This record gives sequence, C-alpha cells and structure tokens, in this order.
Amino acid sequence: MSSNIDFTRPAEPPPSPLPRAEPCVLVIFGATGDLTQRKLIPALFSLANNQCLASDFQIIGIGRREMDDARFREQLREGVAQSSEIRAFKEAAWNDFASRISYLSGNFLEPDTYQSLAERLAEFSTANRLFYLATAPSATPVIIQRLADVGLEREDRGFSRLVVEKPFGHDLESARELNRLIAEVFEERQVYRIDHYLGKETVQNVLFFRFGNALFESVWNRNHVEYVEITAAESLGVGSRAGYYQESGALRDMVANHLLQLLALTAMDAPVELDADSVNDKKAEVWRSIRPMTSDEVASRTVRAQYVASTIDGASVPGWHEEPNVPSDSRTETYVALDLRIDNWRWAGVPFYLRTGKRLARQVTEIAVHFRQPPLSFFPCQDCLQSNVIILRIQPDEGISLTFGAKEPGTSRRAVPVSMDFCYHSAFAEAPPSAYAVLLLDALRGDLTQFTRCDGVEAQWRIMTPIETAWAACDGVSLPTYAAGSEGPHEADGLLEWNGHAWRSIGDAQWACQI
Repeated sequence: MSSNIDFTRPAEPPPSPLPRAEPCVLVIFGATGDLTQRKLIPALFSLANNQCLASDFQIIGIGRREMDDARFREQLREGVAQSSEIRAFKEAAWNDFASRISYLSGNFLEPDTYQSLAERLAEFSTANRLFYLATAPSATPVIIQRLADVGLEREDRGFSRLVVEKPFGHDLESARELNRLIAEVFEERQVYRIDHYLGKETVQNVLFFRFGNALFESVWNRNHVEYVEITAAESLGVGSRAGYYQESGALRDMVANHLLQLLALTAMDAPVELDADSVNDKKAEVWRSIRPMTSDEVASRTVRAQYVASTIDGASVPGWHEEPNVPSDSRTETYVALDLRIDNWRWAGVPFYLRTGKRLARQVTEIAVHFRQPPLSFFPCQDCLQSNVIILRIQPDEGISLTFGAKEPGTSRRAVPVSMDFCYHSAFAEAPPSAYAVLLLDALRGDLTQFTRCDGVEAQWRIMTPIETAWAACDGVSLPTYAAGSEGPHEADGLLEWNGHAWRSIGDAQWACQI
C-alpha cells in the first residue's frame, strides 16, 4: 500500500526574464551536422524568442558541403520546425532569426578557410566571437591551431571564447594532451567544455536543493546516508551512432562525464559562493577523493555487459552484434555499473553506485539517496518498509520525491510507505529552457559555472582510465549479456547484493510526477 502527497509551490509573481547576452558572432564548426540542426539552432531560436540575444547577434555556420545561405537556412528551418523544444513555430519569428544566419563552405584542415572566416568576421560591428566546435574530436587540435594562425583567439577589441564538446580525450594521457594544446592558444577563462547534462533544470537544482534547505543538508553525509544510486538508462539502442559508440562504449560515453558530474554535485561540499572557480574547486575535490581502482577492485566493483536480441512491445529488436556497422567480435560495453567510494570525511564508507546502458527497460535518469534505517524497529511491519529515499529525477519527468513511512489509517499501528512529490511541470507554469539553451546563454554571457575546468577533466579520467586498462587486459573473458528491454545483467545485481543493497527498478518503478 502506498500513497502520494503532492507538493507544489505557492503562488508568487512571474519569474524574472532570462538575462540578455552581449552582441556576438557565433561561429559553428560542423554546421551541417546533426548536433547543430537538432540542438544548437533550436536552442538559439528559443533564446531569440525569449529576447535573450542582442539585436546584432549573428551566426556563421562552417561546413564542407557546398551551399548558399538560403539553402543552409532552409535546412536549419526543417530541424527547428520539427524540434520538440519549440512549442509554437512561427514563420515570422523564424524569418527574423534566419536573417542573422550565414554559411561559409570550407575544409577545417585548410588555412584558406580560416582566412575567409577572419575576413567575414571583420565585416561585423561586434568584435565578440564564440567558436563552437560541433565536430569530431579529432578535428579539435587542428581548428584551434588554425584559429591562432589568423589571430582569432586574441581579445584585442572583444571577447574570444571556445566551446568544446565532449569527449574531452579518451583517457588520462589524451586528456592532458588536449588540455595542453588548448592552453597553448586560449587561456582557461576562454574555454567552455560543455556537458549538456549540466544545463538540465534538475541537475542545476541539486545544489539549490542541498544547500538552500537546512533540513536536507544536515543529513547529507555518512552518518545518515547508507548508499547512493545514480542511473542513466536508455531504452533505445545505438541507432546511427554505432561507429562512435564502438570506439567509446558506455563508460567513456556516459560515465566519464555525465554520471561523474552528477556524482560530484551530489557529494561536493558547499562552495564559498556560486561562481565558476568555487564550484569547480569543490567538484574536483570529490573526483580527487575517489581512489583509482586496482585490477582486483575493477574485477569485484565493476560490471560491463552487452545487450542481446529480444522482443519489446511485441516487436523484435536486434542485439548489439546485430546492429549495423558493429563488428561481430566487438567487445564494446553497452552497459556498465560501478561501485565507487569517496574517501573523504563526509562520505567515507558510503557506496556510490553508478549504472548506465542502452536498450534497458525504460528511459530514466535519476539520483536516489538512500538513508539508513531507524536504529530501533517497534512498529508492526516496519521491517518490510524501504528506507527513506530522496529521488532527484532528471528525465523524463523532472522532479523530486521523498519516500517515508506513515501510520495506516484506522486502529492498526502498521507503517506504510508514502511519498511527497514535487514536479516541475505542475509547479511552474512555464517549461524551463532546454539544456543547450541554458549553456549557450551562459557561454555568451561569460559564465563558466556550468562548464568543466581542465583539472576536472583530468581528475575524471584519473578514475576511469585504470578501469579501461583492466578491462583491456581481460580481452579473452566473455562479457555478460542482458536481454534488450530488461533491467540489465544479473551480475549488476550482485554488485549491490554483496553490500546488502538493491537497485531501484528501472522498468516497474512509477513516478508520481505526471505532466
């Protein structure tokens, strides 16, 4: 038996308008790619509709395909009109926004492309420039060097900023080398390493929830918390990303950035203030407190697996090895679960369980903080209750839930589980801006708080690289499997059972927050 108590915020004045960015020319390398069409341009169009962009804001797209401005704008229009992030597409608004967009055809490797770009930028009234690298990671060093060759990294009359998409390297050595190459051209304050998870509303709310409420922060430590789960489950397979995923795998694709960011926000101590350096200092402290695993620890505290063919909702779906462009002998993991330990005063002895995977029972990303049981049980059936859990749901239905025990109505003294649920969609009239809109606006305004600093990148890889190395040394060992549409491999259950814990169900758990 369970029930739900709905918590919504009291009526209050409408929220303040979003801040307005300075005039700027945004240069997108890889402008004809999927990221630009599906995420960047819809986010920028949304910002324009919310009056967040200056009247002389401009966009230059750079790509290898030959096309004129009109064809490029029409291609982008198709993506914006179909985007779920645009609630009401209006032709007049698009035409006004599209007039700011131009296209430059060129090869990223050729110096002539950058000379043409410099000449194009000189035509605009603003000297502020934001370079967005929506390209393959291999192109990053070349683009950075070519920008420096024509002096576009300098800030003589306005700012010059660089946005770099993940992955930031593929191991500790490559991350250090990438940071070194960037530092030769740009100062750290000019560099925005973007992780779109940090722009999601519930992710940003983690710090406000913890440090803005004494009720929760006072119990947010090893004395009261038994364990923490961080889950990022996807119901879809790799789709058209098999080539990329074959090289990255679940560990590099999700854990080495997204999930470690969620872990840091959950575990960090309070910063001195909410500025970029203070927040990044505290996150880096968490990552440095996680000792790299030995080979034996990797064997006992990590699980990797691959999905196999199954039937979902009556339809057959292929396994990882049957996906297009996946080698038949591929050992790339599509699922990973980890037991990480933070060796500091606040969290000593508390397991942080991370899991992520493709083709799982449903799509869900959440942080679940499990509290210890009361020291004495004297209510009937209290032993059968789950412990208090705070769940921060990041997607699909953003919200926060608190489960606790309450007396069942009537003459009995039975304790039953109930929950208090906060839902963003019901509590706030307006939908929050998309993650990319939030982060693009921050980059345009020069706010680095939600971006990863160079030392943070290296600290994350210091945790992940020994795991990859130990896995590579076990190439002859067969990988566990799990059926597509399931909860994942049973070996991952054993990872928690060893400590007397259990995962929250991905497929069966229902979320009280409904749109």
